[in-house]
Amino acid sequence: MSVKSGFVIGGASSGSGKTTLTLGLLRALYRRKVKVAPYKCGPDYIDPLIHQKAAHTPCYNLDAFFIPETEQLKRHFAQTASQADVCVVEGVMGLFDGYERSKGSSAEMAKKLGLPVILIIDAKAVAYSIAAPLYGFKHFDPDLRIAGVIFNRTGSEHHYELLCDAARSIGIEPLGYIPKDSGLEISSRHLGLTIDPDFDWERLLNHAADMVEKHVDIDMILSCCILDETSLSHKIEQQTAPQEKQTVVAIARDEAFNFTYQANIDKISSMAQIVYFSPIHDSHLPDCDFLYLPGGYPEFFAEQLSRNESMKTSIAKYAENGGKIWAECGGMMYLTEALITEDEVSHPMAGILPAKATMVNKKMRLGYRSLNINGIEYRGHEFHYSHLTHNPGKSMAVIYDSKGNPTETGLWRIKNVYAGYTHIYWGENTSPFMLFD
Repeated sequence: MSVKSGFVIGGASSGSGKTTLTLGLLRALYRRKVKVAPYKCGPDYIDPLIHQKAAHTPCYNLDAFFIPETEQLKRHFAQTASQADVCVVEGVMGLFDGYERSKGSSAEMAKKLGLPVILIIDAKAVAYSIAAPLYGFKHFDPDLRIAGVIFNRTGSEHHYELLCDAARSIGIEPLGYIPKDSGLEISSRHLGLTIDPDFDWERLLNHAADMVEKHVDIDMILSCCILDETSLSHKIEQQTAPQEKQTVVAIARDEAFNFTYQANIDKISSMAQIVYFSPIHDSHLPDCDFLYLPGGYPEFFAEQLSRNESMKTSIAKYAENGGKIWAECGGMMYLTEALITEDEVSHPMAGILPAKATMVNKKMRLGYRSLNINGIEYRGHEFHYSHLTHNPGKSMAVIYDSKGNPTETGLWRIKNVYAGYTHIYWGENTSPFMLFD
């Protein structure tokens, strides 16, 4: 096992600077030619895309709701970290914030995987008073190891010295700071980061790495976060000899459709040959045995998607002829009769689902989801602002939230087309192909 160091970057709250620090560290380690494995706590689809840009390697989600069994979670971590020297895990929200108290929190993940926490806290306009919240984070959970703290939005070297004194006074090691810098600001879209293809990510990533190299003690972080052998001692599944894969899965991937979990891609690629295509730019669906339409931002590309008549016709014919389709959230919206954007313009879509998706009077719907089909439990996450003008039929399953309460979310089947708002995490024991067995 080559992994040497690993840690969770936990924030005092959302907006503490977790993402900026994570991206800076990932790019700095990449520039040092360190093999790094990036992770994101929680169900977020967007941050992992930027992690991948920073580290030039896939980012995996770590989520205790998706993988509630600790041994399976540890096995997933060991498998995906096997080729890395450093594991960098970006937390979610505040350190102890979960879907039910601290369930599903960054702190719970750190404890399950035996990882220390590097805390980042916003230090704007505060000095010794920072000791009070730091003391709380240090002592709130005695089973959690806080390896050190990094201060965000620090005003000067002198300001940092005052913060260091406060941290050391309650027994937390200061590991550096991120200065106030407008060049590190990242614009928002929905809950996550913008994935605007015109945004200059390389400039931001390299600038963040420069700041981290200059103001954060990376070597100290790596040395104080050496992984215990038990964190990576779980048996790694041996890869079987490559076999010719007869099944072909077409996956939509372009500006409009790119919300996929890397573990899902791994699962599909272990069972089938993957062919990527673009509903925006390509003229027709490639030959395939299964079509996966993931989520994304089709509402921002509604005109382009609608204008590509040959692609819409190709997918509609595939569905009409019994083709197997899994469409989630944005992918489902593409299969409706029309997508109505915020300006109330109706853009014709593939017309497979007898309903329209609309962004008018938008309202955020968010949360973990679980459902049971043929005795098998599937878990996932829902996050969207659109809604359907009406249900395209009776839902084939009741979909529950994280507390077991039924939701209004549906899953619909028309011929061999499954469509719904829930992004399913397939995990070890399920796959999209099982739905058609």
